[in-house]
Amino acid sequence: MTIKLVALVGIFVALPIILYGQFEKADRQTRNLVAENLRHHGWFIAQALIPILDHANDVSDPELEAALEKFSGDGTLLRLMFRPAGQNGANGFYFIASAPHISAQQTGPDLDILAQQGILKALADSCSWDKPVEFRYQQVNGSEEIITSINPINGRLGCWALISANNSSALLSTAFGRPYWQTENVRMAALIYLAFAVLAGLVAISVRRALRHFRNVAREIRRGGVGTVAFASRNILPELASAATDFDRLVEDLHHAASDIRRTAEDNAHAVKAPLAIIKSALEPLRRAISEDDQRSQRAVQLIDSALGRLSTLVSTAQQLGNDTANFIEAPKLRINLTTVVAEGLRNARDISAEKNIRFIRHLDENTYILAPEGILDIIVENILDNAISFSNDGATITTTLVKSKSRIDLQIEDEGPGIDPNKIERIFERNFSFRPSKARDDGAPAHAGLGLWIVRHHTEVLGGQVTASNRAEGGLCVHLTLPGNGC
Repeated sequence: MTIKLVALVGIFVALPIILYGQFEKADRQTRNLVAENLRHHGWFIAQALIPILDHANDVSDPELEAALEKFSGDGTLLRLMFRPAGQNGANGFYFIASAPHISAQQTGPDLDILAQQGILKALADSCSWDKPVEFRYQQVNGSEEIITSINPINGRLGCWALISANNSSALLSTAFGRPYWQTENVRMAALIYLAFAVLAGLVAISVRRALRHFRNVAREIRRGGVGTVAFASRNILPELASAATDFDRLVEDLHHAASDIRRTAEDNAHAVKAPLAIIKSALEPLRRAISEDDQRSQRAVQLIDSALGRLSTLVSTAQQLGNDTANFIEAPKLRINLTTVVAEGLRNARDISAEKNIRFIRHLDENTYILAPEGILDIIVENILDNAISFSNDGATITTTLVKSKSRIDLQIEDEGPGIDPNKIERIFERNFSFRPSKARDDGAPAHAGLGLWIVRHHTEVLGGQVTASNRAEGGLCVHLTLPGNGC
């Protein structure tokens, strides 16, 4: 979505630049065509005036202005100026006539504007100059004119100059005499585009704000901080109302599922423990009734008693696992200091393994936090340490390393035991599978049910991490946990 948004913004920015270039090019071509047409129009008018100017007895002949009136129209403004023969310089030109007619008060300011634009100086330098000129200026009455061409006419009385201007709306909408971005069309398009950009930005901000709010509510639900109707009651965007209701129903279903898991685990444990207790109670009279000389019967009773103990352990473990699974769904996710959990687990392991004189070495980063239900991390650390202790010989060393980074947490627990057959090392996290050695018990039954590392993998993956095992080059096993650093 971010890539698409960046691409959309890029198109949004590039589009007006590309269109502006294309439209400016089209406007420039239009200006050239119009200017050339007006120049030719002015040249034809000048040619039509030559006979009149040659026969004029005086430069103030009324026929001159009447002739100009015939050719003006459609927004065309004509000014006729004259420089007597033998005179030079910009001051040698005089204003003779105009069409439409302008008052004497307007004549002076208009000549000043022409002088400021360099038109009079250009006429003074050469009376044969006839190239187009493009610039805008305001007349005294406030209207805007566009100079398009100046046509010199050499007559018997001197040099005449016909200045052709235009103030039609068709020309004023183009970029004659000003940058293209100053035209009304571009400004209007820019305002519309800006309004659209602001509207799109407001929509994007609103959606982003709603999604962020939605995410925050989801995070609170995941942490167990709100009830089952959090989305609908806290939604701020009407368009997401139906989605919020569906999310509430999903959360409610998860709560029901957690309750069912917990209740089923308790019911199953109760249903199995009762028969086990009866069998164990009935086993006592049999044990007393069997003669000490009957070794076979004694052995059978021991096997039954061992199997009952193992079944009891399996039932308790299954019940605990069901409760842990339910807690993952609905128990509050707390910001737990994993450093403290590991340190406490090492202290307990040292007390348990005091008789084996095991040495514990630890390298723990301080204040390593992670989001998890209370007690889950304790179970993970306890089971890994229990596995390491059971494989360690007297006087061995167990090394624990906890390292945190910006996005992940790494926990390694290494022992100096016999390690695992490389062909079977992937199976140590399977359920009910154990390579743990038996402790020379008379019944010969395994001391463990093979659920410890399976529970470690289950709980680690539910927390969003992963666990692996590898043999150490120096001998022994290394269990490596990688957890998300989401509690910082």
